[in-house]
Amino acid sequence: MLRILATVGLLICSNIFMTYAWYGHLKKAAWTLPVAILLSWCIALPEYALQVPANRIGHISHGGPLSAPQLKIIQEAITLAVFLGFTMLVLKEKPRINDYAAMILIFAGVVVAMAGRPAPLAGAGPAPASSTGAAELP
Repeated sequence: MLRILATVGLLICSNIFMTYAWYGHLKKAAWTLPVAILLSWCIALPEYALQVPANRIGHISHGGPLSAPQLKIIQEAITLAVFLGFTMLVLKEKPRINDYAAMILIFAGVVVAMAGRPAPLAGAGPAPASSTGAAELP
């Protein structure tokens, strides 16, 4: 549980940087396009410095409880939550009801991705062979 919390916390921080890098320049009309690109790129560097450890801490290959698809789905949901706050607080835009409905559907996808069988343990080894000698599909 601690690894999931650490992963989610790092992904939230990472997404704050990412969202500002991708959309913050929209409030800076005086910036030329090259300036916006350069400054956004500089803002994105801390995003990578947070996201890479988040994915390593959370992934099954490094002792975490999550598969790569689960990490990506969680990251996308966090991105939407951070973006929603950024849109309203920084850009001063009000999302439409359709935007909220789409976000709810994506959050429902997170629930679906986390349900079901747990991710296999790292280093669990190959699948056992069947009576025909061929490995069975999971």
